[in-house]
Amino acid sequence: MIQRILLGVNGSIAAYKAAQLVRLLTGQGLEVRVLMSRGAQAFVTPLTFQALSGQPVASELLDAGQESAMGHIELARWADLILIAPASANSLARLAVGLADDLLGAVCLASRAPLWLAPAMNSAMWQHPASQANLALLQQRGAHLLEPERGELACGEQGDGRMMEPAQILQRLLAAQPDQSKPDPLRPTPLKGQRALVTAGPTQEPLDPVRYLGNRSSGKMGYALAEALRDAGAEVCLISGPVALPGPAGVERILVEQALQMHRAVLDRVQAGGVDLFIACAAVADYRPVRVATEKIKKGSASLHLELQPNPDILAEVAALPAGLRPFCVGFAAETQDLEQQAEAKRQAKRVDLLAANRVGPGLGFGQEDNQLLLLWADGRLELPLLPKRQLAQRLVEQLVKLSAASCQPPAKNSSWPLKAGS
Repeated sequence: MIQRILLGVNGSIAAYKAAQLVRLLTGQGLEVRVLMSRGAQAFVTPLTFQALSGQPVASELLDAGQESAMGHIELARWADLILIAPASANSLARLAVGLADDLLGAVCLASRAPLWLAPAMNSAMWQHPASQANLALLQQRGAHLLEPERGELACGEQGDGRMMEPAQILQRLLAAQPDQSKPDPLRPTPLKGQRALVTAGPTQEPLDPVRYLGNRSSGKMGYALAEALRDAGAEVCLISGPVALPGPAGVERILVEQALQMHRAVLDRVQAGGVDLFIACAAVADYRPVRVATEKIKKGSASLHLELQPNPDILAEVAALPAGLRPFCVGFAAETQDLEQQAEAKRQAKRVDLLAANRVGPGLGFGQEDNQLLLLWADGRLELPLLPKRQLAQRLVEQLVKLSAASCQPPAKNSSWPLKAGS
């Protein structure tokens, strides 16, 4: 399912429409990053797109600052889809030839993501045989055309060449996405008939009606795992802490805030039977305040002392359940140092079947688009390289399938999921 769109904006008066397009796309919960040509910046400022997308705007191929953080290879790997709107006659020609001397051209050559084109130009330029030949070549290579409309053009003429309206572009993109709630008959489904329970995101432990104790988890890895399990044929329930992510299609989602709420939701499902796989990806708070203030805590003395008590260990409790109720258990360990030693100690202490460990800290783990994992189990280990979290989730599920199939524990079956309020 498309979640991350790279929008290329070229020099055209229609560049102003791209600003509305960003607003529509982000309104659908999609992540948008914008690439601007120098010509586009003559019509709309980069600050406009940065404000609308919440992401820095890239424009220069050899900008050392951008290249270190978000260069053309990183952008090419990041994108689920590349949309060029407006696509000028010049940009169509450059893409057809395969030029890579600017950022947008280099990204398009380096990416395997689908390419969508929304042309905008004078009607004579649009109808010129060179433009039509360039467009035909790009379509032969797999590019998708968002046909320009007929109407009044910036030059004052009437004719073909107006960029498709942003609302129509959005409709076309959404209509082209596969319905993830329906199985793909060509996709392998090794987990068909299995029920998976996934936790994701942070928990928030209230201090008073205004403040809480929390962490930096975005929930992206847990949501990617829910989608990967669904794609592998499993029936998935996702128990999520507070995140800014849409619920995955075809996945039941239960929203919670506090660790105790997540603990209750997980144990209710598992103890009722029918859970085959439990993946504890949530960053659950280890502690919560002993007392929660009923009124906002006012700033007073120079220091404030909080008394904390431990939260239940959800993963350890599920892993300790008796045969017949205990699912195959996967845990996560986020560590700042001694990654493998700390992770292996956690795997043994909690008696989980598979543990995924990753390093966290500035620029690592929480909130990032990419990550890398160290997978540990009783008699093996596997290092997964730095990859987008969606690809990492797929690789982790592949290993989970192998290990769970080889385990001797009996399946925990039940006629139906217990009924729970969700969203």
